[in-house]
Amino acid sequence: MKINPQIGRLKESIASVFVGNDAAIDRVICCILARGHILIEDVPGVGKTILAASIAKSVRCSFSRVQLTPDMLPADLLGVTVYNRDTGEFVFRRGPIFANIVLADEINRTTPRTQTALLEAMNESSVSIDGTPHRLDQPFMVIATQNPYDFEGTYPLPENQLDRFLMRLSLGYPKPEDERQILNTRPATTVLDQVEPVICGAELVELQAKTDEVKIDSAILDYIVGFAATTRDDDRLRLGLSPRGSLALAQAARATAFFHAREFVIPEDVLDNIHAVCSHRIVPRATPEGAELAAAEHILTSIVQSLESPV
Repeated sequence: MKINPQIGRLKESIASVFVGNDAAIDRVICCILARGHILIEDVPGVGKTILAASIAKSVRCSFSRVQLTPDMLPADLLGVTVYNRDTGEFVFRRGPIFANIVLADEINRTTPRTQTALLEAMNESSVSIDGTPHRLDQPFMVIATQNPYDFEGTYPLPENQLDRFLMRLSLGYPKPEDERQILNTRPATTVLDQVEPVICGAELVELQAKTDEVKIDSAILDYIVGFAATTRDDDRLRLGLSPRGSLALAQAARATAFFHAREFVIPEDVLDNIHAVCSHRIVPRATPEGAELAAAEHILTSIVQSLESPV
């Protein structure tokens, strides 16, 4: 399938380090194009950090990794104002959130207070320190990882924070042939050091602006609106898709179209993003703990099958 040339170079660069999961690379790139943030829920050791770091190395931009812990305070993430005795002035020292790509590792291990501070940065592209707003540099993307619900010492993310993530995905374990290739290319950090940027941050911002210009036909917009309305009326769901969710689905479809070098959205661009964009935004009724995501995906599939796709 055809891919935008600039994006093709970016994908090749990431795939040289992160092996065996092209679909995950495509999702993350589309998320960047749509100016979104992504939540990766998976067990340790499947390459979440390598994926984030390879993106930052492939784009000439800053990268920071934050290991979120239960004793972490918002100031540890955002930064703090300190007094300089030499000048007699207060100076703001930036925290790790001031990077173009931020890997927030194990986001559900930190307290709701710190989670909320991260939410503001994701939603507003700015942070407030002592009442003073500080804008974040563009492009800005948070790649957050989350442990499975049954891991000890986790704080489940509330629905309003989950809604701030454009996409949610699971990397899964690699296939045997891919794992063999991974073993041959390890340690991945050595390969990562050899990665050269293929685009700069300013070029990525331009690609994001071009993504906004991708056209969506009125029939496809009607399909998205109808899909969202169906989720709100479904008796199996306690919480349906919000208008923010509809906007996210439309923007993800634009990004997918631009990824494939098209100037317009086709129905497949919407359908391909429904699970990644919507599964964490709806809440099924009476579902066992830990099975919410699987139940949500099953319900979404049945809703898609019940609706007539636009032509």
